[in-house]
Amino acid sequence: MSGKALRVLNTLPGAERKNESSSKGSFAKAYIENTNGDLDTCKSENPASLTTTPLNEGEVGSTGAEKGILEVEYIESENLNDLEDVSTSLATLLGRLDSKDWVLVCEALNHVRQLSIFHKETMLEILENVISLIAKSLKNPRSAVCKTAIMTSADIFKVYSDHIIDSLDPLLVQLLLKSSQDKRFVCEAAERALITMTTWVSPTLLLPKLQPYLKHKNPRIRAKASMCICRSVPQLGTEGIKTYGIDKLIQIAASQLSDQLPESREAARTLALELQTVYEKSLVPQTEESEQLEIASWEDFCQAKLTPLSAQAILRVTSIARESLVVGC
Repeated sequence: MSGKALRVLNTLPGAERKNESSSKGSFAKAYIENTNGDLDTCKSENPASLTTTPLNEGEVGSTGAEKGILEVEYIESENLNDLEDVSTSLATLLGRLDSKDWVLVCEALNHVRQLSIFHKETMLEILENVISLIAKSLKNPRSAVCKTAIMTSADIFKVYSDHIIDSLDPLLVQLLLKSSQDKRFVCEAAERALITMTTWVSPTLLLPKLQPYLKHKNPRIRAKASMCICRSVPQLGTEGIKTYGIDKLIQIAASQLSDQLPESREAARTLALELQTVYEKSLVPQTEESEQLEIASWEDFCQAKLTPLSAQAILRVTSIARESLVVGC
């Protein structure tokens, strides 16, 4: 930090100086810089692993020429180290996650990640409460807290997978919201967390949680939910898709083919093609009798399970894809 910045910090009230000093050794640090100062100089005097992002309006009290700059160390999961004092961190975890001190909350969120990765069993008894407080942090208007909570959610999905299904709803709605917003670095982190969720949480448990969001009033949330379903269904495998019900899944695809955003429609097309492939490879009777094949055709299946308009839309999508494949060959 430059000499000018140090002088500015020395003029802050005692409480603010205490907050700054308490962040030493933690994952997040707040600095006050003059708006005319050189931000590049500030970056060069801090570790390369620190990511600099502007504070949201009102995140740090600043007046006149002063401006809040947030220095946050977003550490990827594979680069996290074990905690030195597991018992103390665990004993104080819930209180720190619920703190009004945003620096303390960020530190606690990263401790959740470390405990999950290195001491999975130790958090099982308080996991529901931990997830509830992670969801609270996802709502935090401070970008640093929000993104750290998103990264924590991803680690929770990966480590605990199906154990979190009963507590998933508050995390899911917030991640869908964050992945739909305009703040790019938060949006991208939420997208990655949703991909982790669809990878590590069983689709038979996850799909019922996702389906209600296909009818959400926000088209962006509908689109993100459609994309999650599109990623989750292949995780079922052929037998899983048959067990879950191709008829149920094709109705989901059909409902999104006419949705407002192209992301929803593309996810629906991808899902329809996946279902057609599974159906034709596994469910159509393998026989040389043409009449039996005709009865069990994909076209007949769609027309039997969908409304005429929906069946027409699905068949148009799958036939176009088939024709394109033939042309490509």
